Amino acid sequence: MRAFDIEQIRADFPILHQQINGQPLVYLDNAASSQKPLQVIEAVDHYYRTDNANVHRGVHRLSQRATDAFEASRSTVRDYLNASSDREIVFVRGATEAINLVAQSFVRPMIVEGDEILISHLEHHANIVPWQMLCEQTGAQLKVIPMTDTGELDLTQIDELLNSRTKILSIGHVSNALGTVNPVKMLTEKARAKGIPVLIDGAQAVPHLQVDVQALDCDFYVFSGHKLFAPTGIGVLYGRQQLLEAMPPYQGGGDMILSVSFSGTIYNELPYKFEAGTPHIAGAIGLAAAIDYIQQFGMEVLAAHEHHLLDLATAKLQAMDGVRIIGTAKEKASVLSFMIDGVHPHDVGTIFDQQGVAIRTGHHCAQPVMEYFDIPATARASFAFYNSEQEVDALVAAIKKTQELFG
Repeated sequence: MRAFDIEQIRADFPILHQQINGQPLVYLDNAASSQKPLQVIEAVDHYYRTDNANVHRGVHRLSQRATDAFEASRSTVRDYLNASSDREIVFVRGATEAINLVAQSFVRPMIVEGDEILISHLEHHANIVPWQMLCEQTGAQLKVIPMTDTGELDLTQIDELLNSRTKILSIGHVSNALGTVNPVKMLTEKARAKGIPVLIDGAQAVPHLQVDVQALDCDFYVFSGHKLFAPTGIGVLYGRQQLLEAMPPYQGGGDMILSVSFSGTIYNELPYKFEAGTPHIAGAIGLAAAIDYIQQFGMEVLAAHEHHLLDLATAKLQAMDGVRIIGTAKEKASVLSFMIDGVHPHDVGTIFDQQGVAIRTGHHCAQPVMEYFDIPATARASFAFYNSEQEVDALVAAIKKTQELFG
């Protein structure tokens, strides 16, 4: 196990060592996309320099090496999620594609007019729009677990919302807009007790929490690599093997078939049945390298550091006049959304950038959350384990600078 040393860790991330507008970069936009350590960059570089070839199809040495690395990456993801088998790990482009795959391949064949799909008010658009599209296609109804003023789920009516018409519960593990950690294990237990399958959107959870899909007992779990210090364009769908086996392919093309003739096609076995076309081989290798990197320290150690930064930043912002924190759930992970009185969040982001501080401003692809609080947008600072206490101070200084300019 590697010791946690913030300066040594930051040395692993080359992008952090630059200036923006004459100021040291303070990168606090990790909920949108995280930075990549040298170990990930070098793993991708090594693949392209030495092993670049298509997988599963060649008998030559490069193809064999590429296939071995690609499938080893699948095993790394399986271990990281504690899935039962490599067959349960499907590589996709990201959490969005994974949700669409489950909506169209798993839910659509069994849903009819009058059935219900249950999500929450806290969801990212990627866990809203695919279900709205499915409802438009089938006549099903979208139901929503409400939220509270603290940014937590209001579960007072959950037993009524989970009923005989519910065909799936699709719920975010962590809110990207507020940082709320949802009680997904309890919700999964309630749903499965009624025979309702569960999908968990873990895009914001896997970089910050230890995820065990067997302990959660969910049916599907999805995430995107680029939030987990891995390349863009690679993601994962975990699904129970018996469910995946029963689902029809989501896309047709190469590598998802065993044989093709004009009279019919025999589909490949899991997980390849859902991996049509040439996959993002380098992305999968980079994802495995990212997982190996964070596991050097242990997720508990990294999460403790991030919680310290979140608590520190929260306390500092709460002590400031004219600053309002949006989302005050008891259980949060790594996200601090806020408003500065009299300043539009987009102006906040521009002024912060002039100070070298990168945050996200806008509705964060969670417009229903913004509508609940009757605000157009928030400024959002989001932390990773490579952030430091000094960067929390830079965040506070940027807020003060903004207040001075609009004073």
